[in-house]
Amino acid sequence: MNRYPVWKYAIILVALLIGAIYTLPNFFGEAPAVQVSSSKATIKVDSATRAKVEQALAAAAIKPLAITQDLVSIKVRVDSGDTQLKAKDAIQKALVPDATDPQYVVALNLLSASPPWLTALRAAPMYLGLDLRGGVHFMLQVDMQAALTKKAESLSGDLRTLLREKSVRHGGINRNGQAIEVRVRDQQTLQATKAVIADQLPDLQAVETPEGTEYKITLTIKPDAARRVQDQALKQNMVTLHNRINELGVAEPVIQQQGTDRIVVQLPGVQDTAKAKDILGRTATLEVRLVDDSAEARTAEFGGGPVPFGAEKYLERSGQAVIVKKQVILTGDNLTDAQPGFDNQTQEAAVHLTLDAKGSRIFKDITRENIGKRMAILLFEKGKGEVVTAPVIRSEIGGGRVQISGRMTTVEAADVALLLRAGSLAAPMEIIEEFTIGPTLGAENITKGFHSVAWGFAVICAFMAVYYGLFGLFSGLALAVNLLLLVAILSMLQATLTLPGMAAMALALGMAIDSNVLINERVREELRSGASPQAAINAGYERAWGTIFDSNITTLIAGVALLAFGSGPVRGFAVVHCIGILTSMFSAVFFSRGLVNLWYGRQKKLKSVSIGTVWRPDTDGAITKAE
Repeated sequence: MNRYPVWKYAIILVALLIGAIYTLPNFFGEAPAVQVSSSKATIKVDSATRAKVEQALAAAAIKPLAITQDLVSIKVRVDSGDTQLKAKDAIQKALVPDATDPQYVVALNLLSASPPWLTALRAAPMYLGLDLRGGVHFMLQVDMQAALTKKAESLSGDLRTLLREKSVRHGGINRNGQAIEVRVRDQQTLQATKAVIADQLPDLQAVETPEGTEYKITLTIKPDAARRVQDQALKQNMVTLHNRINELGVAEPVIQQQGTDRIVVQLPGVQDTAKAKDILGRTATLEVRLVDDSAEARTAEFGGGPVPFGAEKYLERSGQAVIVKKQVILTGDNLTDAQPGFDNQTQEAAVHLTLDAKGSRIFKDITRENIGKRMAILLFEKGKGEVVTAPVIRSEIGGGRVQISGRMTTVEAADVALLLRAGSLAAPMEIIEEFTIGPTLGAENITKGFHSVAWGFAVICAFMAVYYGLFGLFSGLALAVNLLLLVAILSMLQATLTLPGMAAMALALGMAIDSNVLINERVREELRSGASPQAAINAGYERAWGTIFDSNITTLIAGVALLAFGSGPVRGFAVVHCIGILTSMFSAVFFSRGLVNLWYGRQKKLKSVSIGTVWRPDTDGAITKAE
């Protein structure tokens, strides 16, 4: 009746083992470290960079505890804050000889101090939020009017091209702020122009006004289209910020939309506000230009002469100079997608680009007129340009799909596609709020949060032990397992723990014990009714399960609603709340019954159980106390 099969105990042991392993990293804390990452999107952090870092540390007589390298950064872990500052200075001098044109970002960071065997098992601590770890917080406001003006400029160019293709003669197209003004000479041209606008540019609404013998058409962006432009500008800015911050290796950055025109950016672990602003300001712009293949340009490429008039000199990633014309053919605004792939004919690594309608028309004309010539794709960061690739135009390219190939590996193709997708900001942004949370305040918040959870746990366990005896001790152990599994799951998910999350953890302890109270009281009721101890234990768990399940499901629904519709601190609370409900159902019912069955289940002639005081009227009407 009250015995678990071996496989159920095996499940409990496996859950405890996994919980212990993935909870352990949270107890080792963090060690000071120096992080080296790329300052430019085209500069890679590789083994050569690591060798320079090691040489700089050796020259400064600094022995690091560990040096780790990933795809975007190199992290040097040291033993103290003083050593951290010395290591940063040494690495900065070695990697950034020119402060005006930094190739790398050398920043202070904190890394997990977990032993190597835990790291080998992919066991890592939870990320700490801004309020616990410290860092910087920014609120940026997107200039939506600039986005609409930019869209109006693009639409005016599209309209000019469309009218030329349809052979519609007009008296001039001017942009006045966010309005586009088109002048036509007669009624027939007016109707033809309106037909082109209605058919090809549905986002514009037209108002016509006569001006003497001519007509003026004033075009404005429709309200629905304006909202779409603003939404797209906000989303593109968020994607661009996320790409740039991820390239710098900031752990768990928070980039969230707030309202219709604001973006909240939180960078945990970053204490230098100026450096954080520099990170946010890093945006790349893409330009497509023709390569100057004249004799003067060829001479200038090899340093033998001046750059020809109307051209500029830029370097490829290999260091080879390329002379390109100043005229910009396309910009990143005309690019809608970039994906790595392979050339269908040569099977070489390639990048497949998708252009918008305007870009497709321009690119088709340029490639038709310049077959056999080279075309350069340049990436500009902080006003300095670099040639990503300069392929030869083999044939006319139409349809808006472009392929870049030649002398690229699959990794380089993926890198180029990432750079081109990152693009530039769709609209300028302004920082309207900023503040820094120091690591001292974060440590104080951690201490207070830990004390709240620990004292809540201790008081609950003490009360349960006094009121329910041995069953109360079983409930306390189940509560400890609940906390263990909750922390382990949060660590496995690499969730970000914030102060609201710690509040949810303390609340989860109080709610988890409710299930054990229901079970214990149900067992007491069965004992009062005269059931044998073994029958009372079985009936207590069986009949309490329905109530426990219903109450937890309704609470889980509320938590899921918070998770779905909340944001920021509310979502942090909801994540811990929902996981805490699931772990409490396992620990309070499955695990605690396993303990009870292990202790009492093998006793065939069980006369009493230690579940506190059970008040039961005897045959004489008096009240007796039963163990």
